Amino acid sequence: MSDSGSEKVRWGICATGGIAEKFVEGLRQVPDAEVVAVGSRSQESAETFGDAFGIPHRHATYEALAHDVDVDVVYIASPQNRHHADTLLFLEAGRNVLCEKPFARSQAELQEMVALATNKKLFLMEAIWSRFLPTYVRLRELLHQGAIGEPRMVEADFGFRLPEVDPDHRLFDPDRAGGGLLDLGIYPVQLASMVLGTPNHVGAAGHIGTTGVDEQVAMVLGHDDGALAVLHAAIRTSTSCGARISGTEGHIVIPAFMHVPQALILDNGVGDGERLDLPMDGNGYHYQVQEVHDCLRSGRIQSDILPLDESLAMMGTLDQIRAEIGLVYPGEAGFDTADSASV
Repeated sequence: MSDSGSEKVRWGICATGGIAEKFVEGLRQVPDAEVVAVGSRSQESAETFGDAFGIPHRHATYEALAHDVDVDVVYIASPQNRHHADTLLFLEAGRNVLCEKPFARSQAELQEMVALATNKKLFLMEAIWSRFLPTYVRLRELLHQGAIGEPRMVEADFGFRLPEVDPDHRLFDPDRAGGGLLDLGIYPVQLASMVLGTPNHVGAAGHIGTTGVDEQVAMVLGHDDGALAVLHAAIRTSTSCGARISGTEGHIVIPAFMHVPQALILDNGVGDGERLDLPMDGNGYHYQVQEVHDCLRSGRIQSDILPLDESLAMMGTLDQIRAEIGLVYPGEAGFDTADSASV
């Protein structure tokens, strides 16, 4: 890959599920992106995915993809219980990594991932695509400009009702780190983190269902200056899926869906509020891709918009929430609810 931008950034895709399909569709909107390889856990799946998207290299194992010398950066779309191991695999092989959210199951896992990327001077970022959408870009601008004064409270939720408890569904499967918190809760947690920073106090209550995953969780994140975030996530309860940021001089509303918004409503106490329409191009996945390209071409190993320290802090917050509601995944090494409660 050339730093000048004259050559394309060559992508490899790890896993072949629905989110990988959306990501590749988004990649097609980035002129200097090229998907050269896909890795799956079977040759048949790799061939099917490769045929669908015109990908030349099809690998029957993730290990083979990791050692494909034509790949500059790998997008990891495997189940979230595999994010830790798969990220280490690709980093060890010298590949830059964009890993789908949630980054890992715990802060301890993420610390290993960050340490290896830093040691090998490779790019690593969590694929929280919302952070790069036009609405979030404008939101950061408004907050920086003091449009609502000092932010004091964030209210956000993301939840829907799956009609039946299906143990085979990934969101009901504890072995795949299912449940509402990691899969959906990361969206309101990252919004609160972006607006208020890392909380000093974490409180939570949740319901663990019959399959062993959290079916709904409520969170209160406190800061020493008195700022608060009140957040919810659920897989068995429909919620508004919106957000509201209240400041000393007004508020900003993100209508549903807050994880993929296309408008803001700004109310600074003058009039009835102003709606700012901020539509995204295509399916929106290409905005984070452009951030990866910008970082790679400038020699940066992490994003300024979503830095690794922030992802580590968010993972620590999620650990504390899990400790509060007693959520531990099967076979998870190194997660201690007592230790996590004091993170």
